Amino acid sequence: MIATMLAEAWGALIANRLRSMLTMLGMIIGVAAVILMLAIGGGVQKEVQKSISGLGSNLLIVTAGAGRQGGIFGGAGSGASLRIEDADAIAGLPDVKAAAPSTSLPAQAVAGPANWATNVTGSTPAYFLVNEWQAGDGRIFTDREERAGARVAVLGQSVADKLFGANDPIGQMVRVRGISFTVIGLLEKRGQGFGGQDRDDVIVVPLTSALRLLGGNFFRRSIRTVSVSVASAEALDGVQDDITTLLRRTHRLRSGEVDDFQVANLTAITDTLSTTTRAISLLLAAIGSISLVVGGIGIMNIMLVSVTERTREIGIRMAIGASRAAVRLQFLLEALMLSLIGCGIGVALGAGIAFALSGVIGFDTDVTVFAVTIAFAVSASIGIFFGWWPATRAAKLSPIEALRS
Repeated sequence: MIATMLAEAWGALIANRLRSMLTMLGMIIGVAAVILMLAIGGGVQKEVQKSISGLGSNLLIVTAGAGRQGGIFGGAGSGASLRIEDADAIAGLPDVKAAAPSTSLPAQAVAGPANWATNVTGSTPAYFLVNEWQAGDGRIFTDREERAGARVAVLGQSVADKLFGANDPIGQMVRVRGISFTVIGLLEKRGQGFGGQDRDDVIVVPLTSALRLLGGNFFRRSIRTVSVSVASAEALDGVQDDITTLLRRTHRLRSGEVDDFQVANLTAITDTLSTTTRAISLLLAAIGSISLVVGGIGIMNIMLVSVTERTREIGIRMAIGASRAAVRLQFLLEALMLSLIGCGIGVALGAGIAFALSGVIGFDTDVTVFAVTIAFAVSASIGIFFGWWPATRAAKLSPIEALRS
């Protein structure tokens, strides 16, 4: 019986193609908007997680406090409150896998006739362990080379492309601030991070070399950051507290004094950004779902018109034995079919637009099965909800009065 009713419902929709399409238009726009908003929000969330996870897993970043020169205050990391000894002490804490002290500075790199403005990072071999970044070609420098202040460098892929093109950079010389370094390694390509930052636009040199030859400041053992790799996600909070306690003691900060350093938990930052992104995408989806309600009202209106037009048909059905429940079900199925077909078209439209936008906005959108399932479930609910009154009105018609109309 259901199959017969579905066939009749389909026939009724086909008989009024234009009206059916206009009725579904609100549902199509609403579902497409919801799918598109959730896809963009999911893509942003994944991009944030990918960008931060690319820095390393279970990572804490310790930065120096703000510096001051005369009456000019710098930002976080510009002070000289962190020293190499702090990184060594942090590396000895429980649950700490590695601690990489580092300092970064912008510089013009020159190789033969080519030059490129990039970022030079001075660090230890622990830098590559903490950031889970290995050499795709050549090798990284050793602890012995770092302690000796060897003039060696590991290039990011973007720097290698700009300075050497298609030539092999291994064994070549690159000058940074007039100091020559031998290229011993080429880092694995990582691509762009969130916000379009090129993570491969970097030169990594031994920390001792950076402080002696490139730093150009009085504080020869001062560093900007310490990247700390923690054994597990569960230990992050405990290690963060241990680092704070350790540095306050070694920096001889009294009770009540403000920390001259900052400890950032990248996992917590990721969770916060993901939660915020999810909330924004749900808000946008909720705004888009207003169109679903409008579409539902359109379905209700057209079904009321259909009941009025088919009053005599309803009377004939009841006269030959159709129950009121069967009449109600017939009109509910028509409303449900309108809603679900509109939803299907809306899902295809929203997914298509989301896919097309991936190349424009710079990251992949994420159309999930969950979003599609929710769209169909909501559409079905709207179809039943807004189709119930017209269906009930049709079922309550008197067969005699219906046949007289």
